[in-house]
Amino acid sequence: MITQEKIDRINELARKSKSVGLTENEKEEQKILRREYVDAFKASLVSQIDNTVIVRPDGSREKLSDKKKNK
Repeated sequence: MITQEKIDRINELARKSKSVGLTENEKEEQKILRREYVDAFKASLVSQIDNTVIVRPDGSREKLSDKKKNK
């Protein structure tokens, strides 16, 4: 899980990168934080998709993830 402090740090490093540049350690930290953010975003999206249900006109319900597995 990504915390607000980590998001703030990502933004701080992005601003610093645009203004004065980053040291090698800061570049590595930025890379790690960005990867963690992207991984958390993907996990959240997959969870949301897994919990999505299609309701057919006849009232039947089908999980979106089930539809994906059939293809």
